[in-house]
Amino acid sequence: MLKYKNSFIQNIYYMLCYAFKVLQQTNYEEVESESFDNIYDLFAEILIKGLNKQLKQGLHKEYVEKHKNLATIRGKVNLRDSLANKMQRKQLLVCEYDELSEDNSLNQILKVTMILLLKEPSVKKEKKAKMRKLMLYFANISIINPRQIKWQNLQFQRNNQTYRMLINICKFIIDGLLLSTEAGTYKTPTFSDENIEMLFERFVLEYYKYHYPHLKVHRPHVKWNLVGEDFNEGMTFLPQMKTDIKLSYQEKSLIIDTKFYGQILSDFEKYKSINLYQIFSYVKNEDVNRTGNVSGMLLYAKTDETKNIEYSFNMDGNRIGVRTLDLGQEFIGIKGQLDGIVGEYFGLELYLK
Repeated sequence: MLKYKNSFIQNIYYMLCYAFKVLQQTNYEEVESESFDNIYDLFAEILIKGLNKQLKQGLHKEYVEKHKNLATIRGKVNLRDSLANKMQRKQLLVCEYDELSEDNSLNQILKVTMILLLKEPSVKKEKKAKMRKLMLYFANISIINPRQIKWQNLQFQRNNQTYRMLINICKFIIDGLLLSTEAGTYKTPTFSDENIEMLFERFVLEYYKYHYPHLKVHRPHVKWNLVGEDFNEGMTFLPQMKTDIKLSYQEKSLIIDTKFYGQILSDFEKYKSINLYQIFSYVKNEDVNRTGNVSGMLLYAKTDETKNIEYSFNMDGNRIGVRTLDLGQEFIGIKGQLDGIVGEYFGLELYLK
């Protein structure tokens, strides 16, 4: 787990804006001018700004299944439970029906996240006061156990897209705050390496999509370049090669594999040998005609524990690079490094949006 400098905390905001495509939403732009001492104070402010906008549009509603005692029939009657009521001399029918409600999983996650932040000492008092006012709008929303949230089951459609960044912020908050408490002992809350690695990858992908529309920016699977008549039979035993980011322009391609570790180098391995094997495999299988036009790069998020790395190798006719992106510098420096990668590998005259 890492300690965060103020500049890194501020850059988390920019990364979130790119990753979840809220660059042109004024409610989030207001966060840019503020200074934050810790990451949960930043998350709290983003959540407050986002919820204030969401409340103007109205909380998301969806159909939820209800199971209630009613005096008149609504939906489907549950005969067994209704007979049980009659035996107890209750003149009520047990009905099952769907009702459009604000008490759904998305709003329940928002509510429990605010409850956790209200208990978090590192969040400033003025932000907690704002959240208490927001909680009034969630009076009819159920309180759920944050440890039982099934994040993988959440779905975002056209009518709830504005929740995407809010819910991802909630996941970051809940993961970090729950990890910070073990057997009732409070520890300093942290942003887990798993979450920041996901954010780092998505940020780089969306940055290039936003600023370089003339490049093809995507995340394809690389096919195994196999020969022979019977190779299809063995395909099920081979792992999938899913790239993090692929940039393409005309005949050239660059496959980028983003990595986030607390420590990049160790005494026993250099540049994490398994990562080099992986990116080399991606490049060689992608460069089917052996043109050398496919390059690869391991892009590590630089931490305080590591030095700047920028190396490039010719491996069997293809260029493989290893470099760090310093997330602790001013964001203009991060932009400069990312822009430099495109200029170096594609040699374009670039005009940012």
